[in-house]
Amino acid sequence: MLNISEEKLHERIDITGTKSGKFVFFRKHYAIFNYVLIGLFILFIIILFLPWTQNIRATGNVTTLSPEHRPQTIQSPIPGRIEQWYIDEGDFVNKGDTILRISEVSSDYFDPLLINRTSSQIEAKNQSANSYDEKIGALRQQLEAQQEERKLKRSQAINKIEQARLKVRSDSIKLEAAQTQVEIAKTQFERLQTLQEEGLYSQTDLEARRLKLQEAQAKLIAQRNDLLSSKNQVINAEIEINRIRAEYADKISKTQQEIFTTQSNQFGTRAEVDKLQIQLSNYEQRSSLYYILAPQDGYVNKALRAGLGETFSQGEQLVGIMPSNYQIAVETYVRPLDLPLIHVGEDVRIQFDGWPAIIFSGWPNLSYGTYGAEVVAVENYISKNGKYRVLLAPDTEDNLWPEQIGIGSGAQTIALLENVPIWYELWRNLNGFPPNYYEQGENAQTETSKSNNKK
Repeated sequence: MLNISEEKLHERIDITGTKSGKFVFFRKHYAIFNYVLIGLFILFIIILFLPWTQNIRATGNVTTLSPEHRPQTIQSPIPGRIEQWYIDEGDFVNKGDTILRISEVSSDYFDPLLINRTSSQIEAKNQSANSYDEKIGALRQQLEAQQEERKLKRSQAINKIEQARLKVRSDSIKLEAAQTQVEIAKTQFERLQTLQEEGLYSQTDLEARRLKLQEAQAKLIAQRNDLLSSKNQVINAEIEINRIRAEYADKISKTQQEIFTTQSNQFGTRAEVDKLQIQLSNYEQRSSLYYILAPQDGYVNKALRAGLGETFSQGEQLVGIMPSNYQIAVETYVRPLDLPLIHVGEDVRIQFDGWPAIIFSGWPNLSYGTYGAEVVAVENYISKNGKYRVLLAPDTEDNLWPEQIGIGSGAQTIALLENVPIWYELWRNLNGFPPNYYEQGENAQTETSKSNNKK
């Protein structure tokens, strides 16, 4: 009834006595309904105080715990051309098995005798370096001979200087003797001349005495010439020793320079030998790269470069392989708001895609079909999707993860946090607050949540 009329029908007509009025006004379902409402309200109040486990839900995918166990592609470190395949897609290969054979596409390595010829070059260079050793030995012997000859020549020159000096001393003594004889002869001549004037000696005796004086003077002049000649010999001997010193210094320096030049050439040859040995090692190592080998046990997923005679560049992916022995894990991504709540070693529940599960978000103990895990790594750098990556490993104390799950399949993760009342969780979600910040290992509310409650 809309009660839009001014006439009140129920005030003018009593309908409680009618059959419909008795059915409507005298039933007890209203009281029962009120009791039900009151009971539901009391039950709702009780539920509000039940414990609720705060959690962080996220999505992720199945991966491996160790990076070396994840699916990988095999590349060739050198450019080449596919010559032969030894496997088919889906085959199982052991570590070291040959997957395919390639050949060279660079003209620098076409020579089939490249390694042998490089070895011959190394041998020739080694012989050249050895010949330099012999030449250096001969030059050193020549240097020793020159040094010994210089020593002998110098000793000989020193002896000549000593002889010249002794001769100068001898000539000096003879000069003094000659001067004495001149003085004696002059004195005798003057005395004889006085006696001749007195008539005691004849003119002939005086002439004979004068002749002796002249002879003594001639000897004095000759002796002076000998002394000058001896002094010149000393000077010549000193000049000779200087000449010997300069001559052999030049010879020795030239020999040493030749030794240094030979050593320099030898070092250059040794450097060329080392360079050729490096090239030889590179050639040998390169020849071993013509066969692409399996890096570990696994299954060949897909040949990324097919056919024969197809060329590829350096580092290009050739074939994909999935390791056979691996330990699975789950990588999930959490919001930056939830990152401070995640710690290494915390418990996480996982629901795998394709595996039925009954999940009660706030009561993990009542959930069915989820598997236990623990946090083993938290990435500190944000990913491209704007979230932080968290790596989860199986919980050894929980049920084993299904063996049928594959790498890359999806997973839903629930990180378990604090136990709080349901009313607090409702209040937190209505206000858009994050889960409680807490120290790892604690289950009680923090002072931060308490202050939020007061507000």
